[in-house]
Amino acid sequence: MEIRPLDGVRVLELGNYIAAPTAGRILGDFGAEVIKVERPKTGDELRNWRLYGGDTSMLYRTVNRNKKSITLDLRSEAGRAIVLDLVSRSDVLLENFRPGMLEKWGLGPQELNAANPDLILTRISAYGQTGPMSQRPGFAAVAEAVGGLRELVGDPDRPPVRVGVSIGDSIAGIYAAFGTVMALFRRERSNESIPLPHRMIDVALNESILSVMESLVPDYYAYGIARERVGGRMEGIAPSNAYPCSDGFSIIIGGNGDAIFQRYMQVIERPDLAADPELADNAGRWKHRERLDAAIAEWTRGHTRDEALAILESAGIPSGPIYTAADITTDAQYLSRNMIQHFPVDVGESEPKQVGFPGIVPVIGEASLPIRNVGPDLGEHTHEVLAGLLGMSQEQIRDLEVD
Repeated sequence: MEIRPLDGVRVLELGNYIAAPTAGRILGDFGAEVIKVERPKTGDELRNWRLYGGDTSMLYRTVNRNKKSITLDLRSEAGRAIVLDLVSRSDVLLENFRPGMLEKWGLGPQELNAANPDLILTRISAYGQTGPMSQRPGFAAVAEAVGGLRELVGDPDRPPVRVGVSIGDSIAGIYAAFGTVMALFRRERSNESIPLPHRMIDVALNESILSVMESLVPDYYAYGIARERVGGRMEGIAPSNAYPCSDGFSIIIGGNGDAIFQRYMQVIERPDLAADPELADNAGRWKHRERLDAAIAEWTRGHTRDEALAILESAGIPSGPIYTAADITTDAQYLSRNMIQHFPVDVGESEPKQVGFPGIVPVIGEASLPIRNVGPDLGEHTHEVLAGLLGMSQEQIRDLEVD
């Protein structure tokens, strides 16, 4: 039985790129009807990002799964009128334009509220809707830097680097989905009309990053600590790193718990380190992290990846391989929880190809819920939505010139 907690919720998504569409994806994953509005002819620019074949990237297909796509020109009076009509029949509007853009098009909070006094308006932007930087443009790369993350990623003797995904956009999208669900929950429980400001969810990319930076700021205030890049380690936690094996692979081992460390040192045949009083707690182990990592690496280099992981697992030492996409697609744990789901997709070849997509998180009911559809073709549902939901005639839809 499919579990869809958000069945009956309708979301109008005006977002593009990754942040707002990630929020829409999460809401759609759990049952919401998400109607994605895209520009005629070109659509969301994400359709062309990392496009290796066909006319729509797998990035778009992934981020925009479980949605419907319609095309409208938001700059036109007809497009604006249709958006307001859709708003009157929706629960949520998602957007991630630069602050002021919706207002410029006559689709600001007041107009949206007039069309639907119960609407939840979720807005994602670089720096939020208010404040001295609110009008600045910004992608996740900038937000990750301003939010404090970029300074901590990479090796200390090199410039900061970026993680291999748009983590700032994704985190902001998760917060936007969470904020939307909170607003829906409050609206469901309230017996009174909720004022417009309390139905507006304001998510900033830089603040989303700051919120996951743990004690970065409190450590600075309390101790004057300015954290620095430490490569594959984590500041103040040791031993925890990537270690090379004899077959050319590396593995991740986290042996930083006090009791775990004792077992860990026995496994690598270094009881002297287990007995060293300077290594009895995490502060001491961090101080001597270079010595510890050298000893661990000496042991891992004497084993293949699989040999080392088997020994570590038998001793209860947290460890694991560093997976590639190919490893993930055959991993028994992922497969057992339906975390790779296959769909026939046009990839620019003579026939559609069976493509695996990551499953829905979090799990409800022991395995990932089934994905209903991958990201749709541009305007695939325009006629369905405008005719079925708004009652427009085929002639009226043709006059919009959205195909």
